[in-house]
Parts: sequence; C-alpha cells; structure tokens
Amino acid sequence: MENKRGSTQQRMTGREGSQLKDLRIQRILKDVGAIAFPGVYDTLSAKIAERVGFPMAFISGYSVAATTIGEPDLGLLTQTEMISQARSVCSSVQIPIIVDADTGYGNPLNVIRTVNELIDAGAAGCFLEDQMWPKRCGHMRGKRVIPRDEYVAKIQAAVEARDGRDFFIVARTDAEQVQGLDEAIARVEATREAGADASFVEAPGSHSQLVEVGRRAPPPIVVNMIEGGKTPVLPKEELVNMGFQLILYPLAGLYAAAHAIESLYRDLQRNNTTLGATQELMDFARFNDLIGVEEKYAVAKRFDAK
Repeated sequence: MENKRGSTQQRMTGREGSQLKDLRIQRILKDVGAIAFPGVYDTLSAKIAERVGFPMAFISGYSVAATTIGEPDLGLLTQTEMISQARSVCSSVQIPIIVDADTGYGNPLNVIRTVNELIDAGAAGCFLEDQMWPKRCGHMRGKRVIPRDEYVAKIQAAVEARDGRDFFIVARTDAEQVQGLDEAIARVEATREAGADASFVEAPGSHSQLVEVGRRAPPPIVVNMIEGGKTPVLPKEELVNMGFQLILYPLAGLYAAAHAIESLYRDLQRNNTTLGATQELMDFARFNDLIGVEEKYAVAKRFDAK
C-alpha cells in the first residue's frame, strides 16, 4: 500500500498545521523530534517524572484502575473517577499531561463532555479509542470495536469540543487485533482527516507489524511499550527509524512501584524490621524535598501560620 507519510505532512503544514503549532505537545515534538515518555497514575509518580526531567507524561487508565479501585482495565473505571485523578495530577506538576480518555465514555455527546472536562482539569490532551464499551486494556483478549464511521464521528466531536484550545487529540484504534492492520491504518487515516493530532495503532503483535505501522500510519505516531504485552519492546532509536515519534511506556512506573513495594513488604513481614533494607528506600529528607515540605514552611512563615 502507498506510503501516506508525505501527504500527511502536507496536510499538517496547511490548515491543520496552523491549529497545531501552539499546542504544548506539538512544541515538544518540534523541539525533540521524538520522545520516550512515561505513564503516571497519581500526583507522586507525576512529580517524580517531572523531577527526573521528562517534559511530558501520560495518565494511564490501566494504572488508575489498579491504584484507585484495585480493579483491572476492563471498563470498570468511570469518567468521573478518571477526570478526578487527571485534575489532581495536572494541578500537581508543570509539565503537560495527556490523559487516557478510553472511548469517551459513550457517544459523541459524551465525548464532548469528556474533552471539556479534561481541558478544565488542566490536561494537555487525550487518547480516544474505538473499542466497544465495556472496553479493556489494549493488550488483553476479547476486544471489540465500533464501526469506523462511528469512531470518526467521535473524533470529530472531540475536535469540535476542543474549539481551538490547547488540547492534543490522539486517535487510538484497537482494530488491528479485531479486523486486521489494513482496517487499523484506514481508521487512523480517517481520524487524522477528521482533525486528530496523532495516530495510534494499539498492540501490533510483531516486529514486522511495527514496521508496517511506522511506514503507513500518518505521523506523528504513538507506540505503546508494555513490558510483557503483545508488542515487542524495542530501543527508542529503532522505533524512531521505523517512523514513531511518541514512544510511551505507560506501565513501567506502576510495575516498578508494585515490585518494590511487594519486595519491601515481604522483607518486613519476614524480618519484622526495615533494618538492612534502607538502601531500597528514599529517605525522609529526600522524600520531603520531593513533595515540597520546605516550600510550605516558607509560605507558612510568610503568613505567620502555625
């Protein structure tokens, strides 16, 4: 099939490009060309991402479901819960945050409300997907997708709701596992024509499929690197050479935190002390610095607050 990269770049330099030039995410891409960035799930993980130097991050629905309701990403998390978490995270850091908006939580009317709520919460953008509800993690089995024209209508609703505001819309399709790669590419092409800002074919299952997505999808293109998931985890340089620009590690932080906590708690349960495990911990002073204790003391002093 013909490589669509050139025609897409031409579109991005016209009317659509003029709409994108002031977006926070678009500025980052312009500055760095391509970026590997993390998923976060709460204010602490977002603060750490910001502190170590990431210029942007992503709130994963999988992670929020796991950490706020203790459930898998099977359509159990509500719009209200996700917006609430997005508001907390976005207000805690200065870097732009893209938020997983799942399916928009309903029809185009729901999508419009979701986009407006996310913008009000401070989000810099969202992922909007084409699964049928209840949706599920893109690397889990049993996915179903809505018809292509219904999905395009949702993207059009999101673009209309954005109304020129600084909000980066990623069109994510899960159609590859359900209807094949050709349909997935057709969907991201159609959604980009409808005004989405980036393409995301979720869960390619092989190196060769990644090559095809990078060659055929309209840029900029998102790729999900989930450790143990369906897609091979590859170095940034290789993915960039394939054609990807937004290289997301949505669950690495969550999995690292879960592993560290489980390991420490097992030691504590076994030994009844954390002595000998202090090298695995951020100490009191460093943690207080991370959450800004001294800054709050300074503010309190200014107002003579006790």
